[in-house]
Amino acid sequence: MLYYLFDYLDKHFNLPGAGLFQFISFRAALSIILSLTISMVFGKNLIQWLRRKQVGETVRDLGLQGQKEKEGTPTMGGLIMLAAIIIPTLLFARITNVYIVTMLIATVWLGIVGFMDDYIKVFKKDKKGLAGTSKIIGQIGVGLIVASMLYFNPNVYMKTKISETPAQFNVANDLDDPSIWKEEKSLKTTIPFVKDNEFNYAWLLPDSWQTKTGLFIVFAIVVVIIVTAVSNGANITDGIDGLAAGTSAIIGVTLALLAYLSGNYIFADYLNIMYIPHTGELVVFISAFVGACIGFLWYNTYPAQVFMGDTGSLALGGIIATFAIAIRKELLIPVLCGIFLIENLSVMLQVSYFKYTKKKYGEGRRIFLMSPLHHHYQKKGYHESKIVSRFWIVGIMLAVLTIITLKTR
Repeated sequence: MLYYLFDYLDKHFNLPGAGLFQFISFRAALSIILSLTISMVFGKNLIQWLRRKQVGETVRDLGLQGQKEKEGTPTMGGLIMLAAIIIPTLLFARITNVYIVTMLIATVWLGIVGFMDDYIKVFKKDKKGLAGTSKIIGQIGVGLIVASMLYFNPNVYMKTKISETPAQFNVANDLDDPSIWKEEKSLKTTIPFVKDNEFNYAWLLPDSWQTKTGLFIVFAIVVVIIVTAVSNGANITDGIDGLAAGTSAIIGVTLALLAYLSGNYIFADYLNIMYIPHTGELVVFISAFVGACIGFLWYNTYPAQVFMGDTGSLALGGIIATFAIAIRKELLIPVLCGIFLIENLSVMLQVSYFKYTKKKYGEGRRIFLMSPLHHHYQKKGYHESKIVSRFWIVGIMLAVLTIITLKTR
């Protein structure tokens, strides 16, 4: 909202400094500063309120060191993160931008689904929380909304260069010159290790099925699968202090860089990657996201004073998935979100192998001492601070690898 105010003041009153709000980098900086402030300052007040309301975590006895000490720690701290993401975005982003609207809808929607789960666990004293089918329905719902907005909205498109840039080209004046650019409404996305780093979902259908409806169905299925998988991956990763928030912050920084490159003609042209107009505005949103994650770590690192609960973890995963889809980098998620992926896989492998061996040998056997993977290392005697630190290091390596894939063809 402040963008429009200062834009008006700059154009009509020539207010000194008002023009700074035209720069994405300036608004992104303000966004992360405000997000950090909300997380760290108001987060303390929310934690105290949660304590007064006795909104504490009920911990199952899994035989892990230091586990029982966590009993009663306030949960639903994801409310802090949601506020720290939404408020700066509303203040500093161009809220008429379709990508910003899409991100806000996904954030609020999955935040509500997670809140309902936490509410049932804490206030209704039902450890199972929201039914699994209800969670899945919520994730499918937001996936369909995201797919619809990104597929049908006329402001969602990419631009392809159809001629060499003339020597007298002026970025400010000639960015939309039709002799240089062609608007393309397609389902192309980025995929590493192949020529041109591009993949088109239309290739999944025979030519006769490549109608508007057929293409949307394919795109919607892909979006729903990705949103569900990543949000559940973040939810599973949120098992020890600081792991999910820190990993998400690393992923967020990487996504901010990718969004800025994809939404900027000069960098997109230089790197020979997709140029997607209007996605640069997403840097303001993801800056708030990074600030929220880092600010939350102030209270969530070991020993945690608050847990994010499903209110935070489902929203974090959904935000990452939706953001990656918006900038057409969703096929990089297995690399970028490798921590979430391996945590998910560890649970799936453990459960599958246990059922298989129980059926075959009459007793269930395990691959890991415990799943998800971070609990395996806890069982091996590693302190959770060491586990989190090492997972963060792996996350940074995966983030660097993700950026490198842009030029790996």
